[in-house]
Amino acid sequence: MNILFIGAGKMATALAGGITRGNLFPTDRLDAVDPSQAAREAFQTATGVTAYPEATAELVGAADVIVLAVKPQVAAATVTALPPRKAGVLVVSICAGIPIAKLRSWWGDVRIVRVMPNTPLLVGQGASCYALSQEDDTAAEAFASRVLGSLGQAWKVPEESLDAVTALSGSGPAYFFAFIEALRDGGAKLGLPPELAEALAVQTMAGATEMLRQKKGTPSELRIAVTSKGGTTAAALDVMSRRDFPELVAELMKAASDRSAELGKG
Repeated sequence: MNILFIGAGKMATALAGGITRGNLFPTDRLDAVDPSQAAREAFQTATGVTAYPEATAELVGAADVIVLAVKPQVAAATVTALPPRKAGVLVVSICAGIPIAKLRSWWGDVRIVRVMPNTPLLVGQGASCYALSQEDDTAAEAFASRVLGSLGQAWKVPEESLDAVTALSGSGPAYFFAFIEALRDGGAKLGLPPELAEALAVQTMAGATEMLRQKKGTPSELRIAVTSKGGTTAAALDVMSRRDFPELVAELMKAASDRSAELGKG
């Protein structure tokens, strides 16, 4: 099976890296194209896969799977400029917000997997969801599950769920990074060295996540367990309650979901 990555950025690098590290497919069956020399060099260094400056007829015509890994704003122009492809090719799109119907309008009658990955793929801890253009396409489902599963966890969902997935797990790492920044800065204001404050914040989040991963309790149960009546945690959570923290999170997720939908209409 020949796999061609159109775009050699961080997400493409993460996916190709997972394939090569897991020996899912031979490295000599993988290729990539990207006009950026810096992106090509970084991709090749990280994966051992050759990246070319342009999608030639030979590369595209030989591909059994084409991974579309470019920014949504340039996806249409990129696809329409590609040389002819073989019949039965599987297209895997990781372009945020672009629906299968629009991808079909560019690619024609091809099999499509629309994927919403996230950046923790880079460290093998991705949370990815995917939707199929044909629900009975078991080969496409097996490919998506195998590749994405090698880089974390993956779930099949209806396509209409992908905007919400984008708002939660796709954009989600940025929310956690912003919270870590806020904890670091808050710790510094209380007199801690910024480096120590950041290290404490990162380890605290990692430890709390691991407790959930090991099913030590539900999020609610664990929150209650660490919150003594009249204690320090209760005082902090009272501030969250007064500022309506859940509503803030719902609002930011809706903004991300709405933007995902807008990208699909552009």
